[in-house]
Amino acid sequence: MLMELVQTVHTLKEWAIAIQALEAGKTIMLLRKGGIREQQGRFQVTHPQVLLYPTFEHQQPLLLKAEYTHLVQPVASGWHPETVRIGSWAEITDIFPVMDELIVSRLLPFHIWNEHFIRDRLKWKSQQPLFILLLRTFKLAQVQAIPYRLEYGGCKSWIDITQPIDLQRSEPVLSDSDYQYLRAEIWTMISNKTD
Repeated sequence: MLMELVQTVHTLKEWAIAIQALEAGKTIMLLRKGGIREQQGRFQVTHPQVLLYPTFEHQQPLLLKAEYTHLVQPVASGWHPETVRIGSWAEITDIFPVMDELIVSRLLPFHIWNEHFIRDRLKWKSQQPLFILLLRTFKLAQVQAIPYRLEYGGCKSWIDITQPIDLQRSEPVLSDSDYQYLRAEIWTMISNKTD
């Protein structure tokens, strides 16, 4: 593990349903191509330890596995909450750039998205890889409600919030052994080039 952070403002934006799954220990994986407004037009991980910031606007039930579709609450384009719930943070332990649809398809049991999402993400900016992120998620000792600010909006993966959030006394969602077991399973799937 990296040096223990006491607090941070660095934040990864992700669909609220994905953050719920991370916080519930249902997944340790995110699949990212990056937001439209990424620096240099490419997805990059700038900070390995980040708060998890839930977004609602672009969640699409048709891109999720059946058990998650009913959990998405549709919102109008441009909608945002007055306050944003920050209940967790994560250490990004691994980043795998992948362009092979077969490898990504083998990872289907490890995340919340369906085959349509995989095809959609691989086709968009097809010359760029899909980034598979593995996250060790921690629940904050106390959930924080932060005011929404205009600069938090837009299609970007990373933001810095205005006030740091305390990470002390956070509890890991999964035990170290459970996390390492899943991580090893995923490593094997990605490393194995043949079926």
